[in-house]
Amino acid sequence: MTGDEDTTTRYRVVMNQEEQYSIWPADRWVPAGWTDAGPEGTRQECLEYIGRVWTDMRPLSLRRRMS
Repeated sequence: MTGDEDTTTRYRVVMNQEEQYSIWPADRWVPAGWTDAGPEGTRQECLEYIGRVWTDMRPLSLRRRMS
């Protein structure tokens, strides 16, 4: 951990319709087009979760066309 890393801000994992993940501040409304998709925690915890579950970076529409 670096000295300037914020460990007090809480984030949530969100996902869009293309099954692409991101993090969003937990104290804000989830923006249109995104839904809750995982845990709430520190930035690092949320990014680690995304790293475990988002194994195929291709958008859902592309995966469907290729199958």
